Amino acid sequence: MKNLGKLLGAFALVALSAALVVVPQFGASQSQQQQQMPGMAHSASNPAEPVPAFHAQPPTGDLPPTMEPSIYTDKLVFNAYVVAGRSKKVLYQQPCYCHCDRGNGHASLLDCFVGRHGSGCDICQKEVFYSYEQTRKGKTPTQIREGIIRGDWQNVNVAKYQKDYLPPLNTPVK
Repeated sequence: MKNLGKLLGAFALVALSAALVVVPQFGASQSQQQQQMPGMAHSASNPAEPVPAFHAQPPTGDLPPTMEPSIYTDKLVFNAYVVAGRSKKVLYQQPCYCHCDRGNGHASLLDCFVGRHGSGCDICQKEVFYSYEQTRKGKTPTQIREGIIRGDWQNVNVAKYQKDYLPPLNTPVK
């Protein structure tokens, strides 16, 4: 009888714990569930949200090298690092909406590819491909930054970067 009481008590404790985990998910208000992340396909719904860190001016000195792409076997990641290495001056002037400036101390999108962070972050990868594509279209770093802030990077089709495709080497990057 004593063991049955302990068993029932343990069962009640587990059931209560499970209820505490599940109930808050359903109890969130509709407005909380519909909040948008900064840089994610929205208009000026939250103008008070600060733009992540970036450099407003071009670099005045040498920039650090990006990680060597050949250490990555995944074609998408490999191509992201190739593109990053070719677009360092542009990436230096772009924010990164994974907010690695808060958690990792990054000062711009370039920092994501100086280390390994860009290899595991789909936001960084889409932003680097967006920056590269817009540069090839003749956009300035300021225009590219405005597009990133609007969330235009979300429309990048990464499928073409998952093949054995590398951007042309002879294309100058501003």
